[in-house]
Amino acid sequence: MKKFLYTKSIPKYLKLFKNIKTFQHNFLIKLKKTMIIINDAIEKYDYLKNIAYKTLNSISSPAEAQISIIRTTGINISTRYGNLENIEFHNDNILTVTLYLKQNKGHVTSNDFNEKKIPDIISKALNIARYSSPDPCSGLANKSLLAYHNLDLDLFHPFEYNIKDVIDFTAHAENIALKYDKQIIQTEGAIFNSLTITKILANTHGFFQGYHSTQYSLSCGVIAKNNNDTMERNYDYTTNRSMKKLCSSEKIGERCARRTLKKLNPKKIVTIESPILFSAEIAASLFNHLIHAIHGKNVYKKSTFLLNDLGKIIFPNWLCIKERPHVPAEIGSAPFDNEGVKTTDRTIIKNGMLCTWLLDSYSARKLKLHSTGHANNIYNWYVNCNNINLIQLIKKMDRGIIITDLMGQGINIITGDYSRGATGFWVQNGKIKHPVHEITISGNLKDMFLNIISISNDIETRSNIKCGSILISSMMIAGK
Repeated sequence: MKKFLYTKSIPKYLKLFKNIKTFQHNFLIKLKKTMIIINDAIEKYDYLKNIAYKTLNSISSPAEAQISIIRTTGINISTRYGNLENIEFHNDNILTVTLYLKQNKGHVTSNDFNEKKIPDIISKALNIARYSSPDPCSGLANKSLLAYHNLDLDLFHPFEYNIKDVIDFTAHAENIALKYDKQIIQTEGAIFNSLTITKILANTHGFFQGYHSTQYSLSCGVIAKNNNDTMERNYDYTTNRSMKKLCSSEKIGERCARRTLKKLNPKKIVTIESPILFSAEIAASLFNHLIHAIHGKNVYKKSTFLLNDLGKIIFPNWLCIKERPHVPAEIGSAPFDNEGVKTTDRTIIKNGMLCTWLLDSYSARKLKLHSTGHANNIYNWYVNCNNINLIQLIKKMDRGIIITDLMGQGINIITGDYSRGATGFWVQNGKIKHPVHEITISGNLKDMFLNIISISNDIETRSNIKCGSILISSMMIAGK
């Protein structure tokens, strides 16, 4: 890993240099070199393919092998009170060699791309395989499932940085939030992040593919204080494959400020049982629990509350979830998984019924099934909504709590028991009355899934789970 960090504290150490000009000169040279590293993904691609090719061809029969190369370059810029706080550059290279000697597996990871080191890496993987315990479910992905044909999903949108412009872009979001209202008293900073990822995968089944992807984000957080000296914090962010499609820093700053001000003057409530409305950005977390529950590893280990529910109704009969891995330029799109298995359109939930597990090759063999191409993560999930907006959904709830923030990890994926700290807003007669805090919501995920009344059309688009706000008929709320 190559990393270079610049912070405001550096001036304290300038006495180590003969003069400040020497420091500035060295910093600018390093900055220029690092920018070249960040923008050379295409130029490096042939070099990385050559490394993968030579590594694969250095492996002799009867061993089977998979070679993975992931190169990540990027920049992280943070500001505080409109001033540059730090710049961090990343240039990470990871070579992974996985060997199979019949049912024995050897796995070695290295960041040394020196071609002379390749025999040593392979030798280490072979030694690990020779002394590992045999496992009949180990092995490469089924040859018939591999993505042999290249697929361009428009995931790569390189952006030539002007560092000063990016710093100004980041600081502007923070400045807008700070100036929005006199009750905004403090900043938690603004952060700009960019990543360029090159992924190459090859194996002894004749599979050899790769692709580039980019992702950019901008976030901002502030603290507000009311007349009673109580303080609240909140944030907002934007993310996209393309820098040009990020929300403006002005919009992020304004949304951040408004979200924070709305949380001022929260009240406690008594312990009750009432309807719960999960806001769109929080609603996706419910489906993250579904992902864990139907992941092949938890299924073959029998450590999921949905163990016996494949092919059964677990949601209302109007609810459907479709997975679409090939949507151009989307956050969750990918042509193949970490084993080279081709990604395909898939129905996860149909009319409330659980249609599939999420399987890699190992868990598929454990369950005597086929890989579904989920050796890394899910792709783009689209949760259908009802023909209703958020205001209408709040009126439909009439009385209850809108959850906007969750805390803690009180989820038991074996039993489905759910308990998390939360903050949000109290709703009375279909209208938001005041913020609430210091509450705990609890229930069981099976009941929560079945008790979904409606989903509004305010779709959250910043993650790979596209979902609107969710209204659940009833949950326990522990208050004062």
